[in-house]
Amino acid sequence: MESIVTSSYAVHFNQKAYEALNAHLAANSYSSLFIIVDENTYEHCLPDFMAAIEGDYYFEVLEIESGEINKNISTCTNLWEALSELDADRKSLVINLGGGVVTDLGGFVASTFKRGIDFINVPTSLLAMVDASVGGKTGVDLGSLKNQIGVINQPEMVLIDPRFLKTLEERQLQSGFAEMLKHGLIKNDAYWEKLKLVTTFDDIDSTIYDSVEIKNEVVLRDPTEQNVRKILNFGHTLGHAVESYFLKSEDHETLLHGEAIAIGMILEAYLSYKTTGLPETQLADIKTAFLNRYKKVSFTQEDIIGILSLLKFDKKNSHGNINFVLLNRIGSPIIDQQIPINLYAEAFAYYKD
Repeated sequence: MESIVTSSYAVHFNQKAYEALNAHLAANSYSSLFIIVDENTYEHCLPDFMAAIEGDYYFEVLEIESGEINKNISTCTNLWEALSELDADRKSLVINLGGGVVTDLGGFVASTFKRGIDFINVPTSLLAMVDASVGGKTGVDLGSLKNQIGVINQPEMVLIDPRFLKTLEERQLQSGFAEMLKHGLIKNDAYWEKLKLVTTFDDIDSTIYDSVEIKNEVVLRDPTEQNVRKILNFGHTLGHAVESYFLKSEDHETLLHGEAIAIGMILEAYLSYKTTGLPETQLADIKTAFLNRYKKVSFTQEDIIGILSLLKFDKKNSHGNINFVLLNRIGSPIIDQQIPINLYAEAFAYYKD
């Protein structure tokens, strides 16, 4: 596969990824090298990753606990302190080997340590490969509120090795696949139709590549999310609120990101049907496609009230308005849409029924 070139770095695939990494290490005289992992990537991914590195280098491995609940400033503080104690300086390199929590948080740690040091992302989950690999978004959650703290800062490169997907459970793969389905909904109806037919994750290298290309095309047009890049947030206004609510709830099992966003896409497709002209047949198609893959979640009235109370924290909001990305048809999104408040309950009722 050819590398995908972004505005300031490249996304490399398979063996080319390791060739690019080895060339980069040889060309740069880094004072020290660090790899951030969680307990899962330490066990299942780090040995293969290290085996592909050529040359006599010493890496300090910094391990964090996995899970969205650990994507916070406290974890960052521990890593900043570790980097300081290990004499990291402005000429150090951080490699983030893990899923979205590791790449988002690790990128933020590197971007802020001594006002910024180089970092490389090696996403090991499907979600991170198709979502965090492009765009330079780094950051952490503020309590249960998703991605409230962060900066946009680009890595030196991104390395995608689909072999790491074999270490994941089916549920994690399905979570990442939700973001790929979103790419079809916002950009390409033919891609949406193609993805609906995917029944196995054994050989999806080409579709990973397609999703990275779609996201890169959007980001190149709007690197700092002032306008068109907002389309990547379809399903995320309500989806993030659902995810945050379940993250802090003691009565519900925590949802994976893609599971919550799948719910958000059904809800926001209904809002699109009611306000921006999404055909009813396409609305039904979207609902069926997601419910065929993702277990339906039950919401009480109290849950819905709690979820809706979190909408005010969405990053797309401005001037007191809650801004949605909606569809007027599959492949054609519209940004900055405000919704009559009475339609929220209708959307949840549509999801339920």
